[in-house]
Amino acid sequence: MTHKFFTKLLALFVLLLILQTAIMEFVFRSMVEQTAGRTLHLLWREALWSGLIALAIAIPLAAWAARRISDRLRQVVDFARRIADGDLSARLGEPGDDELSSMETALNQTAERLGQNFAELESRRQELAAMLDSMQEGVVAITPEGFVRWSNAVMQRIAGTQIHPGRPLVHSVRDPELLACIRGALDRREVCFGRASSLATGRVFEINAAPLPSGGALAVLHDVTGIETAQKSRREFVANVSHELRTPLTSIQGYVETLIEEPNPQPETTREFLGVILKNATRMNRLTEDLLALASVESPDYKLSLHPQRASALVKDAIDSLGGIVVDSGVKLQSAGAPDALVMADPDAMNQVFGNLIENSMKYAKGSKRIRVGARLLDQEVQFTVQDYGPGIASEHLERIFERFYRVDKARSRESGGTGLGLAIVKYIVQAHGGHIWAESELGKGAAFHFTLPLAPGGQQGSGGGL
Repeated sequence: MTHKFFTKLLALFVLLLILQTAIMEFVFRSMVEQTAGRTLHLLWREALWSGLIALAIAIPLAAWAARRISDRLRQVVDFARRIADGDLSARLGEPGDDELSSMETALNQTAERLGQNFAELESRRQELAAMLDSMQEGVVAITPEGFVRWSNAVMQRIAGTQIHPGRPLVHSVRDPELLACIRGALDRREVCFGRASSLATGRVFEINAAPLPSGGALAVLHDVTGIETAQKSRREFVANVSHELRTPLTSIQGYVETLIEEPNPQPETTREFLGVILKNATRMNRLTEDLLALASVESPDYKLSLHPQRASALVKDAIDSLGGIVVDSGVKLQSAGAPDALVMADPDAMNQVFGNLIENSMKYAKGSKRIRVGARLLDQEVQFTVQDYGPGIASEHLERIFERFYRVDKARSRESGGTGLGLAIVKYIVQAHGGHIWAESELGKGAAFHFTLPLAPGGQQGSGGGL
């Protein structure tokens, strides 16, 4: 309490003493004037009564002032307790013009500023949490003791379990690389890097764990599964292309060297060798063309000329354009029917799709001597089918058959001159049309390749179809 307030209390006390003195003065004067002959005992009794009367007047006044001050101090204590409990909306009563009122006003202003600061901090905390939750990376903050301080939503999804703040991270995450990186950041106070592969099945994460200035550590997990897959695919692609080119090149080199070293080669031998060289050169040329075609359909710049086409016309064009090739191979190409519904398609791209699918079926349909091509109408799309009746494809190959260079029977594919890229090209073309492709097969009963094309606006006309 300030000096001014103590001065006011002292002034009140002096005022009460003056009041008591004045009352006693008045009483004694009256006593002297009216009872001059009374004894000293009576004078003492009268003085006592006058003092009691003065006290009776002064004590209530002092009690009133003390209670008023006590109530206001109690309000200040309650206010301080509410602020300590986190209730920053607490305020003291209406301000006055005394010293306590000045203190109450200052406390109210302090509480208001605290409320504004905490509201701003909470707003920034929520913004930071939203930013961290919107990241593609998983983030987890750890205390110096190894307990979870905070984690974002991505980290929760990566861990697959609820990561509870205040609990040890090892209770939710068991990946040794992540735990080792965090422990290194906590113990050595340096940035640690690692790679986690057991947090989520089939996914790989780069780990960056750094110490925090206030203690503890922060770990950031970046999903590099796509990069790993792309690098693996690139390595496999280069290896496969190298292998596919090396085989015909080795054959060409061997026959050319034989012809060069032979001083007087026989015409029949020369013709035979040149035939082999031409076959391998044709195989290399086809591989090059398929690589260019695959690069084209995989490119973001690949554009289709989509127009409404009748499904029946697409099937008929495929059979007519490829009928000559099929006849030469001894396989019969049959139509299984198709609806007249209109689909959005690029005719040239569809010729390539049917050509690759029919050519692929020809390799496996020589025993049954027939291939059927047809289509049927679905709700919002048309399903096209190319079916052979050869030996079929084992179920473990069906999911991977559309991958580049993947072969069910490598020996037969190379013998027939296949590049292993035809079905991959078909997949990308169909997907560019907005459709999807898959294969069904049963060993001994042949294989069926299905793909869909979306209907053109107002194109659900006609019915029929087969397969």
